[in-house]
Amino acid sequence: MLTPLTPRQQILIVNNVVRACKNIDTLSMTGYRFINQACGFIAHYNLGGFREYYRDNDLAGDIRRNAYMNEWNNFRPGDRDYEYMMAKRNVYRRIMDQLRFL
Repeated sequence: MLTPLTPRQQILIVNNVVRACKNIDTLSMTGYRFINQACGFIAHYNLGGFREYYRDNDLAGDIRRNAYMNEWNNFRPGDRDYEYMMAKRNVYRRIMDQLRFL
């Protein structure tokens, strides 16, 4: 069973990913792990490769384009890892909310 993200972890991820949309070099390993494992993002060998790709591509745009796939609507209360997946959904939604201001 996966451990849900803590409220503090969620805040740190949201802040880091939003900041990375403005300057990809600020993306932390934690932010990278979160966004790289989200649906719709191409596989990258490592954080450096992800940063390199998004120097010339639109991270905020990709986050917006992949939002529907990152709702994890196939999980229901009582399902294994439900709380973990809902925490991920909440982080993604909070990132999307912040992107409105970019």
